[in-house]
Amino acid sequence: MLNFSANQWTINLLHPIAQKLEAIEIRNAKMAHFFCRLIPSQCPFERDIRCFGHTLFHIPPMCKLNPFYQQLMELRFKALSYLADICGEDVAVYCQ
Repeated sequence: MLNFSANQWTINLLHPIAQKLEAIEIRNAKMAHFFCRLIPSQCPFERDIRCFGHTLFHIPPMCKLNPFYQQLMELRFKALSYLADICGEDVAVYCQ
């Protein structure tokens, strides 16, 4: 008899996708540039809501709710490392 809670079932279904993301190898500069442009360096949803120069409230980063957050950050790091170490490029443009 299977006894899975909804959370365990979701984690088991997403695990193969996470493994595929972890297994991606950066093999050329074009691919590395693609991933650096695709994956943002910081959460695009985090904001301070201001009115007349005063902060009314802060929207916290929501990216950590993404079940693939860790794998995407690792993939971006691999791409940046490839560009900096193998290609000798300046990656400062991607670190804003």
